[in-house]
Amino acid sequence: MNFADFNLTPTLQDGLSTMGFETPTPIQEQAIPVIMEGSDLIACAQTGTGKTAAYLLPIMHKLAEQHVAHDCFKCLIIVPTRELASQIDQQVEGFGYFCPISSISVVGGGDGSLWENQRTALTDGAEIVITTPGRMIAHLNLGYVNTSDIEYLILDEADRMLDMGFYDDIVKIINQIPKKRQTLMFSATMPDKIRHLAKKILVNPKQISLAVSKPAEGITQACYFVGDRYKTELIKDLLKGKDMENALIFSSRKISVKEIERELRKLGLSVAAMHSDLEQKEREQTLLDFRNRKIQILVATDVISRGIDIAGISLVLNYDVPPDAEDYIHRIGRTARAEQTGVALTFVNHQDKSKFQRIEKFLGSEIFRIPLPAHLQNDDPEIDETAEKDKKRFGSGNSKRRFGR
Repeated sequence: MNFADFNLTPTLQDGLSTMGFETPTPIQEQAIPVIMEGSDLIACAQTGTGKTAAYLLPIMHKLAEQHVAHDCFKCLIIVPTRELASQIDQQVEGFGYFCPISSISVVGGGDGSLWENQRTALTDGAEIVITTPGRMIAHLNLGYVNTSDIEYLILDEADRMLDMGFYDDIVKIINQIPKKRQTLMFSATMPDKIRHLAKKILVNPKQISLAVSKPAEGITQACYFVGDRYKTELIKDLLKGKDMENALIFSSRKISVKEIERELRKLGLSVAAMHSDLEQKEREQTLLDFRNRKIQILVATDVISRGIDIAGISLVLNYDVPPDAEDYIHRIGRTARAEQTGVALTFVNHQDKSKFQRIEKFLGSEIFRIPLPAHLQNDDPEIDETAEKDKKRFGSGNSKRRFGR
């Protein structure tokens, strides 16, 4: 099957051809016909499966076929983060290069001029609005947003939005848009709270469920059992003097992100941090610089673990163990994209051992253990015991032997 089989409007098909889209992914193949026929949809599919195009293409096709006026707000896409909103906006621009469909990313951050630009677009014209919940609520509360023409509502990464506490905001937004609409919900997981929300806002939805895939075969996975006090030193040991492409370091805490960035700068490395304390313009510029190779190493919270597609990341390093297996797959999935290869390293302290074991259980195999370099010692007896066992299993480890460049 190829995209031509969907009979998309010619201008949209021209945009796809220009971008090199030929064969749809499984989620696209299943979702596009359902959306084009007008059904509500709940789809379980993880990042990296092509779900953004799966809902954008049929909605843009419908808008192009309707020949709507450019001052008519027809589609609302709600997402958890500014970065994902920006990326979706860019995809609309790419797909719609030959068809005049306007879109805007309505997110927080920035200065007063950003707010005014958003207000103008919301009142004077943008068919597709991609927004984070809090920012949309802020605009709606001022009373100038006309939502009466909205025909399409899309919730992307719905599970993450609920995890971030956006349930009430989402319900408030939905209560202010027409009940007669097509609603699409995409989620990487399907816990009870997602099913409850789906039952509340969808009408006779079709369901698509793609199993959470295992990490790409091109990813070499390994871990270090290391106490917190030595994690930063181990990062410095791994990266200093290495010739690598882009590296991405994840930490669950902003304070750790800032510390890692500071320590790596002292080594003269090209590094930047990405976290919620930064203004929107700073975050966008940092991500752009990383994408364009002006920055070699990006240290980030989970704000970019999903939905961000950057080619050429050779190393993903988990400073701490992700909360669950799906988050682990999302994180390490930033490397080895498009059938490339990459390395994913995870630091495991004593407190995170049980979480890490659950990840290994999901993967169905034990992740390769690398003994700590000889000059790094642990004060944690259990970590020491694990390291000693691994030393006997794998040899006295010089990690550079396997992962250095």
